[in-house]
Order: sequence, then C-alpha cells, then structure tokens
Amino acid sequence: MMSQSQGIHQLLQAEKRAKDKLEEAKKRKGKRLKQAKEEAMVEIDQYRMQRDKEFRLIQSKIMGSQSNLSDEIEEQTLGKIQELNGHYNKHMESVMNQLLSMVCDMKPEIHVNYRATN
Repeated sequence: MMSQSQGIHQLLQAEKRAKDKLEEAKKRKGKRLKQAKEEAMVEIDQYRMQRDKEFRLIQSKIMGSQSNLSDEIEEQTLGKIQELNGHYNKHMESVMNQLLSMVCDMKPEIHVNYRATN
C-alpha cells in the first residue's frame, strides 16, 4: 500500500511539474508575442516616417515649382492690370469726347439709299 501511495504521489508531482512547465511556456510565448508586436510597431513607425519624409520631399518639389509658377502668373496679371489701367486713363477722355460728339452733334443728312417718290 505504501508503494501504491508513493506511486500516486510521484504521479501527482510529475503532473504538477508538467503543469508548471506548460504555464511557463505559455508565459514565454506571450512575452515573445508581445515583444514581436512591439518590434513590428517600431518597424512600422520607422517605415511610415520614411515614407512621409519622401512624400514631403516630393510634395515640396512639386508644390515649390507650382508656387513659383503661381507667383509668376500673379506678377504677369498685376502687370497686365496696370497696363490696362494706363491705357484706360490715357484714352478715356478722347473716347468720351468722341461718344458725346456722336450723340450730341447730330447732322441731318439724307441716306444714300433714299429714293424720292413723286
């Protein structure tokens, strides 16, 4: 009977050791998964920062040339507006005089296509 209880006791101890090893293995696996996840997040962040930097560089090249182009167009537009204002101020009075003379100085004439009927 003593040997039987000793055998059962050994089996219980072996089962307990196996259970402990299994729990320890689960903890190590969880720790490794957590560490792998953290490393993946670091890699993802580095990749995202690299791609963002490349995007900003390309964007600055494109937008930089577009902003230069828009500044140039703005300059040309302002120059054209000043030129048109200058022409307006230069010719305004003569055009107004011509218009007023056509409206106010009526010269009654017979039209060239008019035929007198008797």
